Amino acid sequence: MKSSSSEVERKHIVNVDWADRWQVYQRLQELQVPCCCETNQPLRVEIASPTAAFQLWSVMRGFTASRQQLIWSLEQCWQIRYKQF
Repeated sequence: MKSSSSEVERKHIVNVDWADRWQVYQRLQELQVPCCCETNQPLRVEIASPTAAFQLWSVMRGFTASRQQLIWSLEQCWQIRYKQF
């Protein structure tokens, strides 16, 4: 059976380091983001909603950002949160 064009358009190949591919796949599975990771194939992710897009971005950022960038982002979140109170 053929996939509809809208279904095909939502599936994207994600360029992720081969060493991290399985961990990214596992985390997306935990977040219930539809994806597949076959042997010797790139990670494919279905982006069907803004939430799925944000979850993919967040997971990928955790694997691609430097430790210093992640620390800086966390500190910014804390500052914003505690300025509100």
